[in-house]
Amino acid sequence: MPAGRERVANAFDKARGRHRPAVIPYFPLGYPSLEDSLEVIKALAQAGADLIELGIPFSDPLADGPTIQHASQLALAQGMNVSAALELVVRLREQGLEQPFLFMSYLNPLLAYGLEAFIRDAGRVGVDGLIIPDLPLEESLPVRRMCQAHDLAFVPLIPPNLAEARIAQIAQGATGFLYLVSVTGVTGARDSLPPDLGAFIRRVRQITPLPLAVGFGIASPDQVQTLYPLADGVIVGSALIQAVAKSVRPAEAAADFLGSLLHAVNGVGYA
Repeated sequence: MPAGRERVANAFDKARGRHRPAVIPYFPLGYPSLEDSLEVIKALAQAGADLIELGIPFSDPLADGPTIQHASQLALAQGMNVSAALELVVRLREQGLEQPFLFMSYLNPLLAYGLEAFIRDAGRVGVDGLIIPDLPLEESLPVRRMCQAHDLAFVPLIPPNLAEARIAQIAQGATGFLYLVSVTGVTGARDSLPPDLGAFIRRVRQITPLPLAVGFGIASPDQVQTLYPLADGVIVGSALIQAVAKSVRPAEAAADFLGSLLHAVNGVGYA
């Protein structure tokens, strides 16, 4: 069974073979409760998520908008922390989930746990990659080396206002894929995609052979559909959380929401 960077690469290859983008839901661990989040993630996997981004809640999530901030606060109130997040991954893997898992965490909780211990433990329990939004490139080399040692993909964020030289520097240290931020600002569902998003994706495509996944603001099946074949993957978080928040059956709501995205992208590729 492949794991780590190989599992991430295989997920993108599989989606590409189906002529569609990899659909990557983001969900915060511990929301709306620890057990509910476990059931939501299982439902996302069963519904066909290609990769799953697991958020480790943090008290000051600078890159996140109101929806994820609120969910993170509720998860923290439920006692969610780094140790609990690792334990949830153990339970998910024990229940047979095979999709690549990407931990998304800000730096402070990982420093409190111990960076090297965290990356070692994440790889041990079945995490395949790591996203740290507030880790600057200039400070990332130790983390990148630890990820390489434990076979975790290191996935940096690329905002749309970066110069080509800076994008190339960041891409050189990445493994797995690049997370393209569709807008300057914070996460949150939006009614439309930026008009220059396609040009941004094409600009990064000329710099790196890595798969490109687009996130921040993607909310609807139509938006997901329009991004292929420009993007290799789409990341959807706030809209998913909103769908879960409106339902008394969180796992069912998550599966229905993801199903609508997958229905939109299946068969959108080449005629």
